[in-house]
Amino acid sequence: MLWRIIRAVFTFVALAVLAAIVTFLYVAWRINDTGTRDQARPADVIVILGARVEPDGQPGPDLRVRTLHGVALFRQGLASSVICTGGFRNDRLSAAAVACDLAVAQGVPAERVWLADGSMTTREDAIRASQLMAAHGWQTAILVSHPLHLERVRLLFEGQGITVYPSPTSTDLSAIPWTDRLWLTARETVGILWIGLEELGVPYEWTLPLSRWIYDPPTSPGAN
Repeated sequence: MLWRIIRAVFTFVALAVLAAIVTFLYVAWRINDTGTRDQARPADVIVILGARVEPDGQPGPDLRVRTLHGVALFRQGLASSVICTGGFRNDRLSAAAVACDLAVAQGVPAERVWLADGSMTTREDAIRASQLMAAHGWQTAILVSHPLHLERVRLLFEGQGITVYPSPTSTDLSAIPWTDRLWLTARETVGILWIGLEELGVPYEWTLPLSRWIYDPPTSPGAN
């Protein structure tokens, strides 16, 4: 009897571990698949996800390429407005404010650029952007971010009821050193699985430290 119980417990644990591995690998595949496909198409607005700002107030490399990519989509006429997210509210050096300034400097009319600051995680980015979109009656968005960030962004924005079209700043993931790509993929996979825990009822306050850790992944050489 004892042996049967031990064997049943062992089988259960082994199946649980196998299921966890399969789930992790599937999510990792989805992250890379989304990052290799530009799904941009006509939408109500382009949303540029925030990233690091340099100490001197200049956009970091990742924020710059995200903003320039969003500007390029605007010039193609895919949307008539741009939303920039991220950073402390009413801070001229927030990621959102710096990206907005860069977009205007690149020729996007100031009245077409909207600030969605007051967010420190990707989930908060989605909430702030969706609130702004709702105020204008916008329902569809092109999402611009790092290729390996977009799958998590997609899930969070869709969770706000927005129809989204991910548009990575680069589809050349092969240019990212494999160690960086592996690290960034694992980091984003944990973030997506954490979203699942939140949906199961884990208090948001418990997940906030991890959300902030994942919020701004390091820029990888060749990633953009």
